[in-house]
Amino acid sequence: MSTILVTGATGNVGSQVVRELRSRDAPTRAFVRDPEKAGVVLGADVDLAVGDFADATSIRRALDGVETVFLTSGDGPQKVEHETAVIDAAAAAGVSRIVKLTTVGARAGSPLPPFDWHGRIEEHLARSGVPAVILRSNFYMSNLLLSAEPIRHEERLFAPAGRGQIGMIDPRDVAVAAAVLLTTPGHEGNEYVVTGPAAISYQEVADDLTAATGRPVTYVDVPPEAARAALVASGMPDWLVQHLHAIFGVIREDGLAVTTGTVRELTGREPRRFADFARDHAAAFGAVAPAPAEGDPAQAVDR
Repeated sequence: MSTILVTGATGNVGSQVVRELRSRDAPTRAFVRDPEKAGVVLGADVDLAVGDFADATSIRRALDGVETVFLTSGDGPQKVEHETAVIDAAAAAGVSRIVKLTTVGARAGSPLPPFDWHGRIEEHLARSGVPAVILRSNFYMSNLLLSAEPIRHEERLFAPAGRGQIGMIDPRDVAVAAAVLLTTPGHEGNEYVVTGPAAISYQEVADDLTAATGRPVTYVDVPPEAARAALVASGMPDWLVQHLHAIFGVIREDGLAVTTGTVRELTGREPRRFADFARDHAAAFGAVAPAPAEGDPAQAVDR
């Protein structure tokens, strides 16, 4: 099997893709900027291509001997420039397939900056001539980890989400789907939308966190303008304030309630529920340690 290059390899999904490919014994190369961080996140024995999206030479070097690319990068104003640079270098290198990670709702001209960036990259990929697969993901369950601190300290989940429902997905399931698309033939030219098994509200998220942590987590529906003001006051970049304000507006109107059976169709198993994700990350949300059982040595006291 030829080498697969994973860009954004220490990121939320990219790191999981590296792990999944390696579990399948697929030759994998991770494009990373910080090898020390990569060692911590990915392990010491991963084939690293150290470079930067802004360094064309390092991209060309990373693509040497590569047939397939998993394309993702962090959000930010340079996202289009970064990912189109990889696409152009891949086209010049004769890469046979790019699997592009994008998002539900992406389109060029979207008022949500990351959706616009993804849409513009998709258009560039279509023009490049490189055989491509579009992997379109719904909202990540891992976004809830950004709320871990107030949940730990206040037992409250703050969000301007109303009663909107979201077909949110565990990044691990995105990675398993990606691994299938990267290692099996016949997907070029297709688009796959991956979601969790059901659309759930933030109230249901709070209920699942309560069950997982053993603490009463209360959902607080923050008025949208108050949430926006808090984001501005935090010093968050303007583009991110704009995006978060808009995405929660979409959520309030059930714009991310879409669910599909794609994960099951590609992988042969059901995607994880948020309850599963909450249990797996219960410690991050401040889970209460279970009381020792009667007769447990932990109850012993020196006398």
